Formats: sequence, C-alpha cells, structure tokens
Amino acid sequence: MSCEQRFPTRFEIILRRLIAKFCQPLPQTSVSGVSCGVIEATQFMPSFATTLRRRAKALHRNLRGATMAARALASTDHPLLAHIIPMRRCNLACTYCNEFDDFSKPVPIEEMYRRIDKLGALGTSVVTISGGEPLMHPELDDVIRRIRANGMIAGLITNGYLLVPERIQRLNRAGLEWLQISIDNVNPDEVSKKSLKVLDKKLQLLAEYADFHVNINSVVGGGISHPQDALVIGKRAVELGFTSTIGIIHDGSGQVQPLGQEERRIYHEMQALEKSSFTRVNAFQDNIAKGLPNDWRCRAGARYLYICENGLVHYCSQQRGYPGIPLEKYTRDDIRREYRAEKGCAPHCTVSCVHQVSIFDSWRAPQHPTSPASAPAMPAEELVQLK
Repeated sequence: MSCEQRFPTRFEIILRRLIAKFCQPLPQTSVSGVSCGVIEATQFMPSFATTLRRRAKALHRNLRGATMAARALASTDHPLLAHIIPMRRCNLACTYCNEFDDFSKPVPIEEMYRRIDKLGALGTSVVTISGGEPLMHPELDDVIRRIRANGMIAGLITNGYLLVPERIQRLNRAGLEWLQISIDNVNPDEVSKKSLKVLDKKLQLLAEYADFHVNINSVVGGGISHPQDALVIGKRAVELGFTSTIGIIHDGSGQVQPLGQEERRIYHEMQALEKSSFTRVNAFQDNIAKGLPNDWRCRAGARYLYICENGLVHYCSQQRGYPGIPLEKYTRDDIRREYRAEKGCAPHCTVSCVHQVSIFDSWRAPQHPTSPASAPAMPAEELVQLK
C-alpha cells in the first residue's frame, strides 16, 4: 500500500485523538458531595441559556482542535503544546513533587506577555499554565487573555484549593478552555493534601459554574498509601460530568517503580472509566506499570516545550536544564534540531503530555543521538534531571 493510500487513515486517527484530548464533552447535570467519606446526593440543573452557552463553547473548541490537528500533520516546525510557569510558589507541599517552592514571587506580567507572544510567534497550538500553583499569580486572568489573543488554546493545571464561584467565573470571562486537577487520595495524608474530602466542594462549584472543560486526574505509585482511592476519585469525576484519567507518578527522589499487584488492578479498572481516546493516547503507561521501557520518539524541545519561571526552554518538568535556552532566543532551528534528537530518558518517561503530543510524529522522522545543544543555563544545584 502506498503512502498516499495510508495517509487518510492515519490522519483520521490522529485527528480524533487531538479532538478527544482538548475538546471534551460537556459536563452532565448530576452533582453530589463527599462528607467524611459518605456520598451525599444533590442536584444541579443548569438553565437553558447555560446549557446553550456551554454547547456553543464546546463546538468552538472542537472546530479549533480539528484545525490544529490538520496543521500538526502538515508541518513539524511548530510546538503543539507548551507548559509555562508564571509562579513556582505553591500553597501545598506534596512530598513526591519537585516542581514548587514556598517563597518565589510571581513572574511580572509584562515578562509573561513577552513569553506568550514568543510562543505565539513560534506557532504554538496549546499553552498550559502550570506551577507551583498558578492561581496564586495575581494577574493570571490577563495571562489567559494573552494566550487567547495569540490564537492559542488556554489550559490550566491547578490543585483547586483557591477555586470559589467568583474565581471560576473570572476564568470563564478570561477565556480559559480547559482545566485539570490531580486528586491523590480520598483523605489527606503525609504524602498529599490534594484529597477528595477537601476538594469535593470545589468540584461541585466547577460543575455548576465552569464553562470550560474539566478533567480530574487520579494517581497510583509514588508512595500513594491507598491506591484504591483512585477508583473513588475517578467515579466521582464521571458522576459530576467531568472526564477522568489516571497517572503513574514517581516518588520524591524521582524514581518510578513497577506497580504492585493491587496498584495494577486499580490502574486497569480506572482505564475502563477513561474515554476510549484517553486510553489509546495513554497506552504508554501499560509498560510503565510493569516496569518495562517504551520504544517511542520523544519530541520534547520541539513539539513540546517547558518554559520555567526563569524563561528558559527545557525538555520537560523532569528534565530541567536542557536545552536551557532562553525562550526569547529559541528559533525554528532549535525546534528542528530537538525534533530529531533522541532523548536518553525517553524509555522510562512518565510525562504523559510529552507522550501524547509525540503521537502526531510517531510514524515519521527517525531520531538520532545528539550532543546537548548548549551547556545548561542554570546552576547545577537547580537542575532536575531524572533517570
């Protein structure tokens, strides 16, 4: 079969995956609560106007997603996804996390504008705001507006603690298009305070007020004490009308261990809750669960960029230090170089967003080992390079 004959089928598959990733169904109307481990049933019925508005926004996301999927296949010279950090400080201190501190100041808004405009000039499709805790940035709404003004999809990863009705409505007005919260357990413990008991009221508020898509991610591995909590969290997310995914996390030293028998059972049961599209793009985790490597082409530094609070481009949150080039100096030549650069950390990588965007190029452009583009632009003690 010729390349011309194979291309439409491959295009359709990848197109569906992008739409499924960034353009999810609308929230349902069922809402209930969790109090001291007991589920309390309540109901929220959105008005006709609210339902109509949400459907219109979802349709708009679908159309933009389809356009970006076609563009991703037509050209390899632009990033599909960039994570940008407006603030390293966080209001929590989860023991497995190496992406926060308790003292950093927010990046000045004018500097955030310059970085977002540069991502727009590079042709970036999606920008996800992360941290730290991004909701602590005093001008986050303006950051979101700037992303949208550059024609990019705007997403947010948050621990959810600071969400109240007024804050959610401000995110709506700013143009946020999707939000993810990772909930680690049902009850808070010494590993993580991101618990369903604490956050369930926040989820109810999102179901009532949010016009953007919401995904709830639960986790196994990394010292999580009660892996069965992931099922409770996943089912709760679906009940509220959100999508649900599961991730395998590293421990506090950055190491990923094979899942135990009970953890694997929970992991596979959670996959049944995921949309079929999520299960396909997250299939790399099947090998991680068994402690096996993945054979894939990591396009970090090209299709995926991680922009730290200092404005440097890194492969990802777990490989900070390379290429270590200031975003303002990053060029299409850098993108082309990193697109074909083989990454030694790839076989045991757990960074799902990098895996997902790399799917678009899994069938083309073989990679080759290369020397780092430059010496790290960060002091050695600030590097994060996990094996």
